[in-house]
Amino acid sequence: MRRVTLFVNGTSKNGKVVAVYGTLPDLLTVASNKLGIRACNLYNGKGGLIDDIALIRDDDVLYVSEGDAFIDPQSDGKMSDDISGSHTDWLTLNIGGRHFTTTRSTLVSKEPDSMLAHMFRGKADVWGNKQDERGAYLIDRSPEYFEPILNYLRHGQIIVNEGINLLGVLEEARFFGIEQLAEQIEVTIKNSHPPEDHSPLSRKEFVRFLLATPTKSELRCQGLNFSGADLSRLDLRYINFKMANLSRCNLTYANLCCSNLERADLSGANLDGANLQGVKMLCSNAEGASLKGCNFEDPSGLKANLEGANLKGVDMEGSQMTGINLRVATLKNAKLKNCNLRGATLAGTDLENCDLSGCDLQEANLRGSNVKGAIFEEMLTPLHMSQSVR
Repeated sequence: MRRVTLFVNGTSKNGKVVAVYGTLPDLLTVASNKLGIRACNLYNGKGGLIDDIALIRDDDVLYVSEGDAFIDPQSDGKMSDDISGSHTDWLTLNIGGRHFTTTRSTLVSKEPDSMLAHMFRGKADVWGNKQDERGAYLIDRSPEYFEPILNYLRHGQIIVNEGINLLGVLEEARFFGIEQLAEQIEVTIKNSHPPEDHSPLSRKEFVRFLLATPTKSELRCQGLNFSGADLSRLDLRYINFKMANLSRCNLTYANLCCSNLERADLSGANLDGANLQGVKMLCSNAEGASLKGCNFEDPSGLKANLEGANLKGVDMEGSQMTGINLRVATLKNAKLKNCNLRGATLAGTDLENCDLSGCDLQEANLRGSNVKGAIFEEMLTPLHMSQSVR
């Protein structure tokens, strides 16, 4: 096995000893990796071009170039230093029509694995870079986004002027392969975003949505937060409030006809005088809410569905609830005085300590309901045993 010592063309410093094997292209590949250049030609100490690996002898000293002519390492010490990697010469880049003047070491030293470092570590024309009339190397990228990158290579800090989009700088950093800068920018962008906003929508914000939505379109408000909002007297027909937070909302005299309030949180809300024809409130939580004087009765026969709803302590005094479905709902300690509950489904409903005085329960189904402590005074129609038999 033969071994040779390789130097960058024109220098006798920082040499690398390598083994010779395979073909001449194999040796050039090894030279590229060892010396960090794009090896194209091999010269012996007298400047002779080696075009056959058989011409290489053991312990030869060879000089590797990137395509340029042989340079005697003893003839120009300054040039030797420049080519060996101690680049201090100045060069100009034309980035998208704007000129940037910097040193070669700035482009090479800070991020040695970046595209810029590979482009300007040796002779830039090896990469086929075009130059403008001033000799500046042409690179078709955005100058606004390149400037922060060049400053980073100069002093290692991210400085972005006002009005420059960080996302643009991030894309440039990725394009030029400056990974450490890209990671820092990603963290900066993430930290600059405000925390996720869970604050409730206001009446003003919601009215904007209503005005921008056709009357025949269903407005999807599923899961939104309206806690404490004033939505009184608004037309909220057919809106999907499924799983929405409407706790402590003011919904007095609002039109909620055919709205979907399934699993919605209505605890402590005020719905006095609201129109709730055909409303869907399955498994909703309306504990402690006020629903006095509400209308659940739809003349067309569409029945309101409150099956499984939590209505503990609600005040529904004077509400029209003909045919309403309150099956297995919880109405413990609720006030239902003077309510119209004709034909209502109350099977399995918890009516413990519920005030039903003055109610109309004709044809209502109370089978399996819990009426312990319930008040049935001044009933408009007598309650038949068959209505409550389990």
